[in-house]
Amino acid sequence: MSQKPPPDPRRLPRSLKELTPSHTFDPRAFFREMVWKPLRTRRRGEHRLFRPPHLTEGKLAITWIGHASFLIQFPGLNLLVDPNFGNWLFLLKRLRRAGLHLRDLPAADVVLLTHAHFDHFHKPTLRRLPSPRIAVVPWGVAELTRGLGFDRVIELEWWESFIRKGLHVTLVPAKHWGARTLGDQHRGYGGFLIEHQGRRIYHAGDSAYFPGFKEIGSRCAPEIALLPIGAYHPEGMRNVHMGPEDALNVFRDLQARWLVPMHYGTFRLSFEDMDEPPARLREVARQAGLGDRLRFLEEGVPEVF
Repeated sequence: MSQKPPPDPRRLPRSLKELTPSHTFDPRAFFREMVWKPLRTRRRGEHRLFRPPHLTEGKLAITWIGHASFLIQFPGLNLLVDPNFGNWLFLLKRLRRAGLHLRDLPAADVVLLTHAHFDHFHKPTLRRLPSPRIAVVPWGVAELTRGLGFDRVIELEWWESFIRKGLHVTLVPAKHWGARTLGDQHRGYGGFLIEHQGRRIYHAGDSAYFPGFKEIGSRCAPEIALLPIGAYHPEGMRNVHMGPEDALNVFRDLQARWLVPMHYGTFRLSFEDMDEPPARLREVARQAGLGDRLRFLEEGVPEVF
C-alpha cells in the first residue's frame, strides 16, 4: 500500500534561520564555511579511466561517482542514482572531482532520483546523459524532468514499486524534505530499494535517523546499504541528515550485511571537517565490532559484490 507523509504545514520563513528544516542557516557562517573556505581549497581527487567489470549472473558492481551518485551494474543492466558530475552548485565548489568522466559513463537503463535538491537532482548532468532512458522519481518531481531527454518518467509514492524485466525498484520513507524552492513543498523524497537477480541494495538518499528504518529492515532487509554520513554539524542539521553514529544505527535497523558510506567529502554542506565523517564512522564501527562490515569505495573504481 502506497503512502505519503502528511502535508507539510510549513509557511514561508520568517527569518533566514528558517530557510531549511534544520533551522540553522546563518548567512555569515554559510559564506565563511561553505563558500569562502572552499574557494581557497584545492580540488582533490582524479577522474579515473572507467574499466567496466566483468559480471556473471548473480554478481553486481557498485561504482561511487562521488557525493550520493552511484552507478550500479548487474549483468545486462545499468542503473544511475542521483548522478551529479558538476564542479559547482551555484556558489558551492566541488572539493573532490567526480570519479570518472561523464563521457566514459556507460549508458544507463534507469535513472533513480531520490529528491529534487540541487546536489541530488542535477539538471546539467541529467541533460548530458545518453538517451533513451527511464527516470524513477518521488511524487511531485516528474515535472522537473521536462526537457532533460527522458523517454519515460515514473512517479512513486512510498512503498510503491516500478517493475521492469526482473528489476524491482521501491521508493521507501525517509526523514528529510523535498522542496527545490521555497514554494514547492509538495515534492516528495525517499530512498530506493533495488532488487534484481536475487540481490537487494538500498540507497537512502538524504535522511535523518527515524524509526522508519526498522520498518524497512523488517519488510525487506537489504544486503547492501548505501548510507549518508556527512552534513550533520551544527546539531540542528541532524533534523534532516545523519551522522556516522546515526548511520551505524540505521545499518543495524536495516539488518544489512554491508555498509557503503556516501554523502561526504565532495561538497561542503555543513560545518564539520571534510575528513571527519569517515574517521568517526571507522571508530564507532570498530567500537561496535562492526568494522569488517564497512565498505569504503574509491571514487571511479567499481567494487564487485
